[in-house]
Amino acid sequence: MFTSRLRCAAFLTALAVVSSAVLAQGPGLGIPVSEADISAWDINVLPDGTGLPPGSGTAAEGASVYATHCAACHGANGEGGIGNRLVGGEPPAAMGTSKTIANHWPYATTVFDNIRRSMPFEAPRSLSNDDYYAVVAWIFAQNDIIDEAAVMSAETLPAVRMPSVDRFVFRYPTMIPSDPERVNRRWLRPDVAADGGVKSWYRLRPLDPVQ
Repeated sequence: MFTSRLRCAAFLTALAVVSSAVLAQGPGLGIPVSEADISAWDINVLPDGTGLPPGSGTAAEGASVYATHCAACHGANGEGGIGNRLVGGEPPAAMGTSKTIANHWPYATTVFDNIRRSMPFEAPRSLSNDDYYAVVAWIFAQNDIIDEAAVMSAETLPAVRMPSVDRFVFRYPTMIPSDPERVNRRWLRPDVAADGGVKSWYRLRPLDPVQ
């Protein structure tokens, strides 16, 4: 019996040593990820403009970009089609109201972020930063949010005030962080009443862009 226990102990010890060696080596799958690899996907843009890339564009430049890459889905003038409507839209009276860039989006920077990461539909992120700034400028100009001659860039985009910025509140006020910078960067949602209608369209302060 002693010999049997000794053999068992020896086997378990050997198994532990082999397992440790295998775990230390890893499964041998994939390759190391470099900082350059990560930065290519680290494209998040915050409401205050943090993360905006270099580049610039105007509405005039964006018109051709939109016609080539966007109009087939969103309509020649942003009126919508198989894709969402981008231009116009009355202020929402209920959650079922059609949402457009003019009547729903609270920050110009997150419009840019969404378009750059997800459009064109068939080839997301395939355009240049200048093209993305330009098409955002075109959409904003069509909605009378900016002047036709305005140049959109990392410096000017955060200063654009969206028509619906004051129609948002914190969905869960008790979860508001005490740090003002975290408050500013938190995503906002409309406050909805039990019957589905909009209970309040006013946001909580402080929510001005972080300086």
